[in-house]
Amino acid sequence: MDNTNKNQNTSAEQKTIEYYNSKAEEFYESTVNADMSDQYYLFEKYLGNGAHILDCGCGSGRDSKHFLENGFKVTAIDGSEELCKKASELTGLEVKHMYFQDLNFDNDFDGVWACASLLHVEKDRLPDVLKKITRALKGGGVLYASFKYGDFSGERNGRFFTDLDDESFETLIADIPELVLKEKYISTDVRPGRENEHWLNAIVIKRKELCHKSKS
Repeated sequence: MDNTNKNQNTSAEQKTIEYYNSKAEEFYESTVNADMSDQYYLFEKYLGNGAHILDCGCGSGRDSKHFLENGFKVTAIDGSEELCKKASELTGLEVKHMYFQDLNFDNDFDGVWACASLLHVEKDRLPDVLKKITRALKGGGVLYASFKYGDFSGERNGRFFTDLDDESFETLIADIPELVLKEKYISTDVRPGRENEHWLNAIVIKRKELCHKSKS
């Protein structure tokens, strides 16, 4: 990617990317075996056989590997070049090095999986990123997104985080008319020793009817 695109990251977001580049092996080892079966079920029940999924911020490649093994078509992206390499090795996919603000897909995916990834986007930039994700989805397509639960926004443990609670997430989605919140629930972190951390998990659907109207 060229320097123009890279300069679109804020300093906080760039620092987060540098964190993942420098700690790619450590992050990979701590996340690649996490049990995400509940979250997979929540997402996959809305998808048809062989659905095309965008793994948006794929990290270790753990989830892309799962989806591939279950018969889905997967396109995987991540903002960390080092994690792209790790995920490519794990999955056999050519993982694309891409930042969220550079998403340029149009009606390409049945589902977008954004697991613990959008939480690194600054809050005032989240609506624009969500609009790009909405455009990437086909009508009736499904988005899974997860955020650390709360109202914190700032640097934590060397990375930038935007935490969301029920109200702030619902407000975010309400500002994008093509999207409808289907379901959400709070879960605990599945990694050992982090059971006290809570996550907001949400399923959002892109309306079919608005898609038809926009084409007319």
